[in-house]
Amino acid sequence: MKAASQLNQYLLLFAQHLTVQRRLSPNTVAAYSADVRSFFNFLLPADPPLAGVSDIHPEQIVSYLQHCLQHRISTRSNARRLAALRAFFRFLKDQEVITIDPAAEIDAPKTGHSLPRTLSTTEVDTLLRPPEHKTPIILRNYAMLHLLYASGLRVSELVSLPVNSCNLSAGYVRVLGKGNKERIVPFSATTGEMIRDYLDHGRPVLLKGKANPALFCSRRGSAMTRNRFWQIIQETAVRAGISRSISPHMLRHSFATHLLAGGADLRSLQMMLGHSDIATTQIYTQVDKDRLKSIHQRYHPRG
Repeated sequence: MKAASQLNQYLLLFAQHLTVQRRLSPNTVAAYSADVRSFFNFLLPADPPLAGVSDIHPEQIVSYLQHCLQHRISTRSNARRLAALRAFFRFLKDQEVITIDPAAEIDAPKTGHSLPRTLSTTEVDTLLRPPEHKTPIILRNYAMLHLLYASGLRVSELVSLPVNSCNLSAGYVRVLGKGNKERIVPFSATTGEMIRDYLDHGRPVLLKGKANPALFCSRRGSAMTRNRFWQIIQETAVRAGISRSISPHMLRHSFATHLLAGGADLRSLQMMLGHSDIATTQIYTQVDKDRLKSIHQRYHPRG
């Protein structure tokens, strides 16, 4: 089909634009591409058939979003799909492929704000308490867990850290975050000791003489993956007796919430988390308000 071939060609150029010009992560590029391709798959069987990309109108985008809702796609996912389509058509307009952007005037669905799930300080203490017997794998796992909670890194940032990103004497890690933006995040002396122990007694054993710039390595000497660390944190939680499901992002949320509760200011927290917009950081103030409200209702005599 001519239209399908044209759409695939523009999608490839769009993905290259996101990677090279906007410097988005491979995961984000893949998500945007999948969302745009989903829209194509909805359009192509239409009758009459689509002539080309310039033949797409706002009504078709609205119909697609309604179709997604009817198939139980969440409002939040629909908002993300619209964001991908907006970026795609804005790219085509900038490239003068189309003269009118069909997504420009479509309002995003209202998603509301779901508050991030966090761990209590007691749960964090339980999760981060290592066993007495420390193998190279255990040294690595607990160094990763301690650093994640101490710095609030994204899991993708954690597993991609090179060895030279950690300054153990000064107590900070240099992170390359979203959009290739670099930031410096401090960590505690305890975390520094965990990393040092892993570097001295864990990492050399895992590498088995191989050369690898990654800070955290697998038992095969390759870099740790996001999926494997996700499994590790869940396995560690089960062994620690924590019944609910835990994700790496929950430790990032806990880092932010606990810092804010302890008196950290929003601007500093924004810098440590690597948020480009402080409005993203402000959701943690709502988490803290809800915590205080819960405490008030629980303990006030007239609650």
